[in-house]
Amino acid sequence: MSDRPEPGTEMTFQWRKWDGSPHWRHECVYLGSDQWGDWVGQPVGFHSARPGAAFDADVPNVTLIPAIDHVGQRNKVTLIPDAADYALTVNRDHPRDLRIYIDLAWDVRWESPLLATGIDMDLDVVRRTNDEGTYVDDRDEWADHSARYGYPADVMEHLEALTLDLEDRVRRQEAPFDDATGDAWLDRLVALGLDR
Repeated sequence: MSDRPEPGTEMTFQWRKWDGSPHWRHECVYLGSDQWGDWVGQPVGFHSARPGAAFDADVPNVTLIPAIDHVGQRNKVTLIPDAADYALTVNRDHPRDLRIYIDLAWDVRWESPLLATGIDMDLDVVRRTNDEGTYVDDRDEWADHSARYGYPADVMEHLEALTLDLEDRVRRQEAPFDDATGDAWLDRLVALGLDR
């Protein structure tokens, strides 16, 4: 992956919605890659913003941009080649017990060595370390936006199946959705000493 930045290099992960409107923009650092894909991280104090909301990371988190050949249930006929359909974020010591947050997505890709982008597709798979456990979130937003934006039927069918698959894999803590994989990358992020 010679077109990726050096580990520790600051970069941006920019989300948008299906209609092209801006969504979350995260300040990140590139961490490296493994068999699952590329990992980026947010040290404490790095900024995230979207229209109408903003925050600085209060705990470290890392995000996996899956390798294209690893993404499950890919149908090369209908799906965008060279793009992933989810992004996995792992938090450490989150104040709301949020351990895993998976954004179901469309066209997650590297636009340049310092910019990753994707379309946020509303559905999220969440694992909390409290009694809430693992669940699918934002089904109401998915229903609303699918009507408002006119999501194609094949995209909806694929993402609904993928959501259930990811929920199952998170419940079983199958790698890379296990604690050990995320913790190894969180340790690398913290070792960089980039907290603000």
